[in-house]
Amino acid sequence: MAYLLDFIGNTPLVELKNINAKPGVQLLAKLEGNNPGGSVKDRAAYGMIKGALDCGKLKPGMKLIEATSGNTGIALAMIARLFGVDIELVMPANATLERVKTMEAFGATVTLTPAEGSMEAAIDYVNNKFAEGGYLVLNQFANPDNYMAHYHSTGPEIWRDTAGNITHFVSSMGTTGTIMGVSRYLKEQNEAVQIVGTQPVEGSQIPGIRRWPQEYLPKIFERERVDTIIDVSQADATAMTRRLAREEGVFAGMSSGGAVFAATKLIETLEEGVVVCIICDRGDRYLSSDLF
Repeated sequence: MAYLLDFIGNTPLVELKNINAKPGVQLLAKLEGNNPGGSVKDRAAYGMIKGALDCGKLKPGMKLIEATSGNTGIALAMIARLFGVDIELVMPANATLERVKTMEAFGATVTLTPAEGSMEAAIDYVNNKFAEGGYLVLNQFANPDNYMAHYHSTGPEIWRDTAGNITHFVSSMGTTGTIMGVSRYLKEQNEAVQIVGTQPVEGSQIPGIRRWPQEYLPKIFERERVDTIIDVSQADATAMTRRLAREEGVFAGMSSGGAVFAATKLIETLEEGVVVCIICDRGDRYLSSDLF
């Protein structure tokens, strides 16, 4: 008998043949929207909740509270209910309606902080509530179980599905859990694999990708584990997201478009290689926005 949690991971790896036409270079996309909760964050959410339960930090009667830009919150809402845990999710008020409604459908309490405060305001709200007592903060920005979920699953899957031929891994950077975990695993298999992160250019807003102020930089982030960082504009991320849907049949959010755009910029510098990028989620979470 299979359970819902058994279907987290082992997502498809597909070649993008229309967006990339350069001979000698393969561009492969890992479709994380195929996870049960619809995003790459299912992996980290399961790892963090199970880790908190296993070590005794999450005790009967305690309530979880977490700041999120959306996908982590949806994953936490789904998985928390499977373990019978109540959760309050906090995010900026400009989050798409689809995300709020999905979290509430899973039984979570959703609190919206002022949009102008961005994720920093949501984090401050959570820290204040935690100080009052009665809550456990999983803190995806500082929790090793976040990146270790990718070390144990995403990284090995990519290595397996490319038969060890991957040369470059490209990922958007939000909490940085995906890129930190995958970097750890791939570099252990082959130090020559290049790890490429993406972040927004100054002034661009790309949901799921952040350019963090130094005081809010995720504690799990280790700069030395990323070989190259490519800045992506909001316009380029948007245009690539639309191209993914129309030219490749890959319906995703803007952070995925940002990662694929960065991958195409990288490919311009290569003569050969196997480039893998993460498609973080599904595009149906953005239909109330102007993305499509």
